[in-house]
Amino acid sequence: MKTTHKISLIAAAAALCAGSAFAMDVGGIEFHGYSRGGPVLSHDDNIKGGLSLGGDLQKYRLGNEGDNGIEIDLIKNFEAGGVKWKVHYMPVKWGSSSVGTDQAYVEMSGLSFAPEAKVWAGQRRLRIQDVHIVDNFLLNYGDNQGAGVTDIGIGGAKLGVGLFSGDKFDSSMPAGVKATRLNVDISAINTNPDGKLRVLLTTVKGSGLANSNSGSGISVSHNQENFLVKGMTNSLFLQTSTGHARIDGEFQSIDGVTAGQRVSRIADSLNWQSGAFGGQTLLSYQTSKVDGTSVTTKDTSVGGRVSYAFSSNFKLLAEVGLTSRKAPTGNQTLNKVTIAPTISVGPDFWSRPEVRLYVTKANWNTAAATANASTFGAGGRTSSTIMGVQYEVWW
Repeated sequence: MKTTHKISLIAAAAALCAGSAFAMDVGGIEFHGYSRGGPVLSHDDNIKGGLSLGGDLQKYRLGNEGDNGIEIDLIKNFEAGGVKWKVHYMPVKWGSSSVGTDQAYVEMSGLSFAPEAKVWAGQRRLRIQDVHIVDNFLLNYGDNQGAGVTDIGIGGAKLGVGLFSGDKFDSSMPAGVKATRLNVDISAINTNPDGKLRVLLTTVKGSGLANSNSGSGISVSHNQENFLVKGMTNSLFLQTSTGHARIDGEFQSIDGVTAGQRVSRIADSLNWQSGAFGGQTLLSYQTSKVDGTSVTTKDTSVGGRVSYAFSSNFKLLAEVGLTSRKAPTGNQTLNKVTIAPTISVGPDFWSRPEVRLYVTKANWNTAAATANASTFGAGGRTSSTIMGVQYEVWW
């Protein structure tokens, strides 16, 4: 499809979206999506957001997104030959980038020899679990061309397997470079009342990659519902990876130039809704060492976002993020706080769509300014105030 046609498709889809916050079926095609955007009304020296020391879990996003965009899910379900089929296409547009394709795959289910299994091929997001306040999926093994199967019953648990190349729908690997990734995902493992365990295994093999041609990783997550009080969920993550396997389950640095890494992480997140009061917190510690070097980076992240509903359509959001990075160039710190009066479709923390008027105050030390001299630390700046309006919607 030509780019102009893609843009027309997205514009039409966005117009449909404006009339409803829920999934729709238009001419037999399901229509889902996500979008966020809005004007930055006041800022310092072109600092409009995106403030982070660079760690995976260090960009606390409320009043700090620094981007606008839209993702559209177009899904067609039908039956043929006694088998259920799904065709899924997702065009995306973020910031000044051109329109791209994040998902384009076919899935089949209801097979006679494995009724519950879902077999798929193409480019598919397999995003397992995120921490929303930092916009990061800690377990995530899709986003490349591949094929696999999900929802295979094994006792009381479920098994998923995916085999991927390094290519994507819109791009191919450099000449002379190859990479293949195998993921094994075991989910819904009952461990205790209201508790479930998930294990994601990753292995990478390739040729022409920098420093080494392999990598591996393991991620273990445990979700405990009704943790401490009813309505609260605790999510604990223990993860490690080496080489060209990324810690979340994807590829790490397969451009043939950049070396892999040895990464370890522990993270814990709380989610709750109790009456008018809801929120999410994060506590994490991550170490990263580039292969072939002695350089180790240590990132910490402590923060949370809370919401309090004064009525069914008005709530107040507040977010605090305290981050640090220990590196050979110095010990960096960056802290931010955001207050956002919010109009929403509902009173809960997760209610969307919503429109926020936000004010963000951030400060960082001299080491962080030096390390980020080409962006928010330019000229030795060590603080910033950002004010704007943002919408966020999914349907």
